[in-house]
Formats: sequence, structure tokens, C-alpha cells
Amino acid sequence: MKLLNIFKNFSKDESGAVTVDWVVLTAAVVGLGLLVMSQITPAIDAAGAQITTDLQNATALGR
Repeated sequence: MKLLNIFKNFSKDESGAVTVDWVVLTAAVVGLGLLVMSQITPAIDAAGAQITTDLQNATALGR
């Protein structure tokens, strides 16, 4: 019976529930950030390449 009481008390204890909620929320925010970055990285790379090309052409023309 003592073991049964330990399990009942454990199932009713909510002391770590807030921590678990924050961990799940943080993981979701990080996951969304990674998803966004994976989608916009090609556009950022293309813009950087275009800027490099423009600066090289401006230097070659003596501007």
C-alpha cells in the first residue's frame, strides 16, 4: 500500500509542470527560428553575392 501511495502523490505533484511548459515553449521558438532561417538563407546569400558583384564592378569602373 505504501508504494501505491507514493505513486498517487507523484501523479498529483505539479511542482515541475511550469518548467516543462517553458522547455516545450522554448523548443518551439527555437524550431520556428530554424525553420525561418532555412527558408530565408538562400535569399540572403543571393543578395550578398549581388552586393559583392556590384562593389567589384564599381571599383573596376573607378567610381
